[in-house]
Amino acid sequence: MKKVVLSMLAMTTLLVGGTVVEHQVHADVKIPKANVSRVYNPNTGEHVYTPVGFEVVELIKAGWSYEGTAFKIPYVSSPFTGYPVVQRLYNPNAGDHQYTTNTFEVSSLVALGWKNDGVGVQFAVAKANTGAPVYRLYNPNAKVGSHHFTMSVYERDSLIKAGWKNEGVAFNAYSN
Repeated sequence: MKKVVLSMLAMTTLLVGGTVVEHQVHADVKIPKANVSRVYNPNTGEHVYTPVGFEVVELIKAGWSYEGTAFKIPYVSSPFTGYPVVQRLYNPNAGDHQYTTNTFEVSSLVALGWKNDGVGVQFAVAKANTGAPVYRLYNPNAKVGSHHFTMSVYERDSLIKAGWKNEGVAFNAYSN
């Protein structure tokens, strides 16, 4: 009976276009979680992902739209020992942000003129083999908002059908 109810819930979520996570591993179930919010700039098409509540408030005041919790992260303090760390970079020429756990990508973008937004907006994400994938997609036609991050298989597949390039799993996090 439980399997039938869960299957019906998953199908209903898929049909209405909600977030469907392909797999969720619960090895870190006892670790407290924090929200990473997703806010959208309707003028540029960019999304910002942030665990910083006052940043969300300031962006909303500036005209951005709050889209809710993008995913959850382990609620741990810096220096985030033992966890992959997402760094946020900003391109002052295009007004775009990029998120990555790859230190080579960070140094490469900084060498090209991107600014590292610093430790205030860095956040730890799920360890390997825990959580669920956060997918990274690239819009080859956009100058700003060219990357998008989502846990939703439906959203990922819809963007791919619209011409976005699938860049695979950016990191793991926890679903809402």
